[in-house]
Amino acid sequence: MGFLFVCLFCFFCLFAISRAAPSAYGGSQARGPIGAVAAGLRQSHSNIGSEPRMFPFLLAVHDLIFWRDVKKTGFVFGTTLIMLLSLAAFSVISVVSYLILALLSVTISFRVYKSVIQAVQKSEEGHPFKAYLDVDITLSSEAFHNYVNAAMVHINKALKLIIRLFLVEDLVDSLKLAVFMWLMTYVGAVFNGITLLILAELLIFSVPVVYEKYKTQIDHYVGIARDQTKSIVEKIQAKVPGIAKKKAE
Repeated sequence: MGFLFVCLFCFFCLFAISRAAPSAYGGSQARGPIGAVAAGLRQSHSNIGSEPRMFPFLLAVHDLIFWRDVKKTGFVFGTTLIMLLSLAAFSVISVVSYLILALLSVTISFRVYKSVIQAVQKSEEGHPFKAYLDVDITLSSEAFHNYVNAAMVHINKALKLIIRLFLVEDLVDSLKLAVFMWLMTYVGAVFNGITLLILAELLIFSVPVVYEKYKTQIDHYVGIARDQTKSIVEKIQAKVPGIAKKKAE
């Protein structure tokens, strides 16, 4: 019964992808505010030498988390949530194996069905997945190096930050990390990794929409919280020996 459900689920995914393919290759250009965002992303992205093919991806992610297309976002949100719930209930090997078996069952059945239909009708439509087989998915060496260079910028920044925090260049920042890790020990005692991923997905698909709707009110209270936090940090820096002198320099 569970395998049949996964088969039906994969067939629905395949059908949705086949319906979405034409728009993916011939969609209209972004307009209005999204167009402005695209222009800004294009300008900033050119500074690191990456190819512009990333812009449609970034815009697609933006549209997904802000629910611009309710059907598409609902489909992505539902499928990923089902995947995470499956991983929470079963092992990774079982989930991956059943998904691959279900997908192969759907594609093989569809391939055989189309072959029988073509033989009965004596038509020469060809391979039913020819449009997808002809899609160029190769990654050029130039694009690969561009992506690696872009990633190395963030990796180097992360390494510098890690060294700065663990070698206590700034005592307050290191203490913040220690407090955060201490709080995370309690989070880890209550939730496992999959549960945190499920919660993260729920937040990703809900917080941006809520913030967009109540932006003014949220910014007001966030500003108050930021001012209070800054005041507390300044008091701590004034009382901890050596910190105030370093800041003054």
